[in-house]
Formats: sequence, structure tokens, C-alpha cells
Amino acid sequence: MSPQSNPEPDEAATIHVGQDSAGHWLVQDSGHRLEGRFVSREAAIGYARGECRMRHARLCMATVPLVPCVSFAPLTDGERVAA
Repeated sequence: MSPQSNPEPDEAATIHVGQDSAGHWLVQDSGHRLEGRFVSREAAIGYARGECRMRHARLCMATVPLVPCVSFAPLTDGERVAA
């Protein structure tokens, strides 16, 4: 089998759960390939646990505010897709 069809688990992968400076609950992985925003701590942890099982990663609660990779700011008129 090729390495792409059966990838090795990333032994150093970590899924972080925490809040950003605005209080949003975030889940991010250490490789910046995963990010999610959640309405509660419980929802974020539940999602993170599932991702940890699938990715063979460890779960880590953030001790400092997380910085979102995706902005939560409203779109400007120039960023909107024309109808």
C-alpha cells in the first residue's frame, strides 16, 4: 500500500479546546488543519473527543486564549458574493 492510502497517526497531534479573547469556544489541532467554533464548553469537548479518536491525537485544554484561524468578524460588502 502507498503511504497516502494508509497514513500513519501523527504521534505529536494535539487537539486544543479553549476560548478566544471574545469568549467563543474553539477546537483547534496543533497542525492548524482543524478549527471549530461551539456554543458551549461541553459541545467543544464532545467534538474534540471524537476528533481525538479518529486522529489518534491527545486532548489538551488551553490555558491561554486561543487565536482563531478563521475570523468571526462580519463580512464587508467587498467580501460578499454577488447574487
